[in-house]
Amino acid sequence: MATDSALQTGAGNTPAPHAEAFDQLLCVDVHDETHDVKSFTFLSPDGKTFDFEAGQHLSLELEIDGLPESRCYSMSSSPARRKAITVTVKRTEGGRVSNWLHDNLVPGMMVKALGPLGAFVRPAAMPAKLALLSGGSGITPLMSIVRDIADSAQAADVVFVHAARTPRDLVFRDELGVLANRLKGLRLILLPEEVTGEPSWPGLTGRLSKAFLSLAIPDLAERVIMCCGPAPFMRAVRSFSAELGSPAHNYFEESFDGVGVEEPSAEVLPQAKLFKVEFAKQSRTIEVAGEQTVLSSAKKAGVRLPSSCANGLCGTCKSKLVSGSVDMQHNGGIRQREVDAGFFLPCCSKPLSDLVIDR
Repeated sequence: MATDSALQTGAGNTPAPHAEAFDQLLCVDVHDETHDVKSFTFLSPDGKTFDFEAGQHLSLELEIDGLPESRCYSMSSSPARRKAITVTVKRTEGGRVSNWLHDNLVPGMMVKALGPLGAFVRPAAMPAKLALLSGGSGITPLMSIVRDIADSAQAADVVFVHAARTPRDLVFRDELGVLANRLKGLRLILLPEEVTGEPSWPGLTGRLSKAFLSLAIPDLAERVIMCCGPAPFMRAVRSFSAELGSPAHNYFEESFDGVGVEEPSAEVLPQAKLFKVEFAKQSRTIEVAGEQTVLSSAKKAGVRLPSSCANGLCGTCKSKLVSGSVDMQHNGGIRQREVDAGFFLPCCSKPLSDLVIDR
C-alpha cells in the first residue's frame, strides 16, 4: 500500500500549481561556492522576470548522451531580485545530472526549466521567531529565505544553524557572516562535524544533538522550524525538536532528493537494502536501493516512465502498484482516492519491499 507523509511540507503559502513559467533559461554565470558546490545563475532570454517564493525549486530538463533527464534544484537566490534566478548544486558521486552540470554548463548555454515548484516556502506572515536548520547543501532553500528577509528589510528573529562535514564544506559561509552582521535579528551558528583543513576553527564541532540544540536555541519550542538536509539529518532534527517541546504544526521540512543534491547511484550505497522492482508491461526487473526513488532508479536503468516535475507535484508519472509497498512523499500530485485505488508516484516513492508496477 502506498503511504502518504504525515509531515507538513508547506509553511503558509500556496505554491504555484503548474510549472510552465520559466521555460527556456540562459546561463549567465557559474560560481564555485565550495570545492564541490556550484551556483548557476540564469536570465530569461526574452527579458521576463521570475516570480517564485523563497524556498521553492525548479526542474531542469536536460538531454545527456541522447537521454532525457530531469532533476529538481532549489533556488538559492532571493525572489525579490526578479531579473535573475540562481540554483545551487552539489556534485554527487554517481550523480548523472549534477556531474554534467558541473562539467558542462557554462555561461551562454540555454537550458529548459519548469517551475516554480514546491510548498516548502517562507511563511506569508513572518513568524515572531524562526529557526532555520540545514545540513550540507540542504542550505539552498533556506539561503533563499534569508536573502529574501534581508532584501525585504523586515524585522526578524531568526536563528540559523548550518551543519556540514568540515569548514570547507560550509556553503555560503562568507555571505552568511555578512548577513549576520547586517541583520540585527539573525543569529548564525555554524557546526562542522570535524575541523579538517582548518584546525584553528573557533567554534563548536561535532554532529547535531539534542543537547546542542537545547543550548544553541533554548527557546526552540517557541519557534517555527524550517529544516532541509540529508534524510538522517532531518530525522534527527524532527526527533530532537519534538523532544524539546516543539509542536508538530510548527515544524516544516523539505524533501532532500533532487533539491540541490542528486540521489547517488546504488553502486555508491553499499549499505542500502536492495529491492526488486518489476515493470510488468515492459518485462523488466531492476534493483532499487531503499534510499532511492523508483523513478530515478528506473531512468538510470533505461526503463521508460513518463515524468515531468520529479517531485510529486504534477502527477505525470502516476502508476498502478500491483504489489508491494512504498514510502511516498508527494506534494499534491496524487489524490487520496487514487492512493486507495493502488496508484502511486514513482518520482517521490522509495520501496519498502519488492514491487510489481503496471508499466
